[in-house]
Amino acid sequence: MKKWFLSGLCIVGAVQMGTAQSLDKMQWFNEPEQWEIDEGTLSMFVTPQSDYWRISHYGFTVDDAPFYYATYGGEFEVKVKVSGDYRERFDQAGLMLRINHENYIKTGIEYVDGKFNISTVVTHHTSDWSVITLDKPVPYIWIKAVRRLDAVEIFYSFDDKEYVMMRNAWLQDNIPVQVGLMGASPDGKGFKATFEHFKVKHLPDKRRLEWLSRNAAE
Repeated sequence: MKKWFLSGLCIVGAVQMGTAQSLDKMQWFNEPEQWEIDEGTLSMFVTPQSDYWRISHYGFTVDDAPFYYATYGGEFEVKVKVSGDYRERFDQAGLMLRINHENYIKTGIEYVDGKFNISTVVTHHTSDWSVITLDKPVPYIWIKAVRRLDAVEIFYSFDDKEYVMMRNAWLQDNIPVQVGLMGASPDGKGFKATFEHFKVKHLPDKRRLEWLSRNAAE
């Protein structure tokens, strides 16, 4: 493993308490050769010719891109600020929610034919792909996903204030989910991706709240 300078993990973890996740307590799936955590920001050089995709349209399955994650149960909201030195077609970086190799959602910025796109891939045995093409390049984007019951709502923002919903996707409920940061470079030689202000916020179980409301003591 080649790792860039990893500064003050204990200090970083203490600073992040209450405001963001402690990145040093997360783990890699397909660890890239180069990465670093510095003051609560994760930077990685995305592994060349790596991706997540299953079967549909292209006829192949790949599951080899870097993914830095922690496991969460129940309902939650996750968001992150993403930027990258995108170079080649399909270079991408963002969030991923993953149950296993056949069930996951990845969403973020994807560079396609010279344009920036807000991209989401939803996979349940086979993958689908939806995009929103942006009018011009952006230096960064905020991506947010909200897991409620058996659905995940996905939003994007340019300022972390006004969020626009771009997808509502099914994801099995009552099962733990790996939640974290991913990058992929299917056609390219890799690129640097940066993730800031990563945060996962627990949400009270909706069914339990409804039960409590119906059965409140008089």
